[in-house]
Amino acid sequence: MMTTAGLPLDQVRTLLAAVDEGTFEAAAARLHVTPSAVSQRIKALEQRTGRVLLLRSKPVRPTASGEVVVRFGRQLARLEQDAAAEIGLTGAAGPTTLPIAVNADSLATWFLPALAETARSLDVCFDLHRDDQDHTALLLRQGRVMAAVTSSPEPVQGCSVRPLGRMTYRAYATPAFAARHLADGPLAELLPAAPMVVFDRKDDIQDAFLRRLAPGRATGGQPRTYVPASESFAAAVAAGLGWGMVPEGQAEPHCRAGALAELAADQAMDVPLYWQQWKLDSPPLAALAAAVSRAAATALAPPRRGRAGGS
Repeated sequence: MMTTAGLPLDQVRTLLAAVDEGTFEAAAARLHVTPSAVSQRIKALEQRTGRVLLLRSKPVRPTASGEVVVRFGRQLARLEQDAAAEIGLTGAAGPTTLPIAVNADSLATWFLPALAETARSLDVCFDLHRDDQDHTALLLRQGRVMAAVTSSPEPVQGCSVRPLGRMTYRAYATPAFAARHLADGPLAELLPAAPMVVFDRKDDIQDAFLRRLAPGRATGGQPRTYVPASESFAAAVAAGLGWGMVPEGQAEPHCRAGALAELAADQAMDVPLYWQQWKLDSPPLAALAAAVSRAAATALAPPRRGRAGGS
C-alpha cells in the first residue's frame, strides 16, 4: 500500500471523497467501494493519526485535524495531476479541475474573464465556491479550495497572499424610494430606518455604511429584503425594494437609465480584495493567479497603502 508522510494514500483519498460528497454512501459510489469500506478506511486513518478527523454529521464535516489531512490530500492530487500533464498523460486523466472560492460581486463583474483566459491556454475547468469575501478564507483553511478571492490580508497557513485592488461600493436607491423615505430630513437620521436590500445574513456592508453615516444609531430594526445573487441584488435596488450598497460598475447602467440615484456622493465603501492560494508549484494555479491579477488590475481600484477602509 502506498503511503506518504506515514499516511496511506487510499485512506487519505477516501477521507477527501467523504468530505466532498457529504456522506459515506456517496463517497462509496464515487470510489466504487462499499460504504462499509469507506467507514473502515477513515476509522483506520483516525487510528493511525490518533485524532478524530471527521464529524459523522449530515453532511459529514472535517475536524480541525481533518482539515489538515484534507488539504494534504488535495495538494497531493494537484501534484499528481501536474506530473501527469508534464509526461503527457493529461488526455487520459481529463482536464485539470481547480476549486476556487470567490465572492459574488467579483464573480458577477470582473472574475470570469480571468477564468476564460486561463482555459484558453490550458486544459482546465473550475469548481467555483461562492461566498462572502469575509468568509472565503475559511474554505481555504478547510482545504475545500486551492485559492480564493478574500478580504483578508493575513495568509491562511500554507498559503501566499497578494493584493488585487479595491472594489468600491456606494449607497443607491431609486429616485422614487428616496422621495418617499429620505426627503423629510437629514440622510443620517432617515436612512437607518429605511427599508434595506441585503445580500444574505453574512452581508454587513449596509450596516457598516450606516455605522459610519450615523455613529451610535441602532441599525438592526429596519425592514430587510434578502437577495442572495449579485445581479439580482442590483436589480432589486433598482426595482425600489430598498436602498443598498452596489458596486460602482454594476450601478452605472442603472444610473444612466435614471433607475438609480446615489444617496451620499462623499461616502463610498472600499472593500480591499486579495488573492490567496496554496504555496504549491502548480503551473495551472500559477497561470490562473497571473490571469486574476491582470483582470483585477483592469477592473478594480489600485490597492491602497496603509489601513484599508472607505474613502
